[in-house]
Amino acid sequence: MSSHRRRIALAVALGMLSPVYAPAVPAGAAAQCATPAGVYRDAAGWAQRITDSSPIWPLTDGTGQLLAVLGTGVDADNGQFRRGQVVTGSDTTDCDGRGTFAAGIVAAAPDPATTFSGMAPGTKILGIRYTQSTDGGTGADEPAPGALAEAIDQAVDAGADVILVVVPTSRTSRALDASVRDAVARGVVVVSPAVADRPGTLSYPTSLPGVIGVGAHNQAGAPVQGEAGDHLWIAAPGEGLVSTAAGARGRIGQRWDVDDPAYAAAYVAGAAVLIHAYRPSSTPAQVRDRLAATANRPPSGKRDPRLGWGVLDVRAAVTAELPGATASGRPAEVAAPAVVVAAGPADPPARQRLPGLLALLGLFGAVLSMLTVTVIRRGRARGWRP
Repeated sequence: MSSHRRRIALAVALGMLSPVYAPAVPAGAAAQCATPAGVYRDAAGWAQRITDSSPIWPLTDGTGQLLAVLGTGVDADNGQFRRGQVVTGSDTTDCDGRGTFAAGIVAAAPDPATTFSGMAPGTKILGIRYTQSTDGGTGADEPAPGALAEAIDQAVDAGADVILVVVPTSRTSRALDASVRDAVARGVVVVSPAVADRPGTLSYPTSLPGVIGVGAHNQAGAPVQGEAGDHLWIAAPGEGLVSTAAGARGRIGQRWDVDDPAYAAAYVAGAAVLIHAYRPSSTPAQVRDRLAATANRPPSGKRDPRLGWGVLDVRAAVTAELPGATASGRPAEVAAPAVVVAAGPADPPARQRLPGLLALLGLFGAVLSMLTVTVIRRGRARGWRP
């Protein structure tokens, strides 16, 4: 059994052994679960156009990568997910729908029935439900940082290459801090959105060290979320979005015109998956720096408190050849390229100097001969008088 299959099997086993991540939908809630709005057949949406990665699929489409989607679960029963592509353990439902929507942004396969497709359709999805916000109208509890920490640990143990947090929390804990540190230390890229609606408030693990904190922008490039700060690394679409819907019952189905800054993180996670697939030795810090170095800069040219280093450029992030990156707060690639002074040309070999020297001596001799002949002629004509 290959290592990839072993870690998928481990993911399934962990899902079966951890029912805390797959709570039953409360009685009476089924009627309120997410359902498709239909099949999207219009022209590709603006967000899909600016994050279109199909030109680099000949290089990689994410095959061999495992993306863990942490939030409300992932409904594997959508026609744009291949059989076996979504691994969720014993429960493959997503009543809320947010996990399925985010997973589709990354991994939905192209299909002639719809103009929508994901960024990395070769990616395997590990859906982990740690919260359930649709509960029959009784009011959703605040997502618990401890439960999110356990979900991160589960994803790491399952062999995830990239972790996408779809539903962050508004507070942290020692357990969550430790889980994020461990994930990054073990080479897992952690991507999380900024969803707070006003400045001065933070999302977690978005604002924790080592996490790729993602801001959201609209079609005009303006930031969507209120949250701001140095923890925001890059921005991606978060308004007027299209993706897969939960509740499709084996058919193709989408929702569109969706506004939610949380989904910006899905686009960045898709780019991270492609980078990791094409450059498998990349560390989390190198993936972060590459995303920042290739982003389309804010108008100021500087880091923006709500857009980070700029707007995601997927193709450049995957394919651009850049100088070495660092794990510092400012990626090395952002700085102006260093100018290296070229060495002067090497001295020609000694044997190459002789022809030139002989030519110079020959010219000097010819001039001297002409002067001598002229002096003698004039001297004779004057009778050698002065």
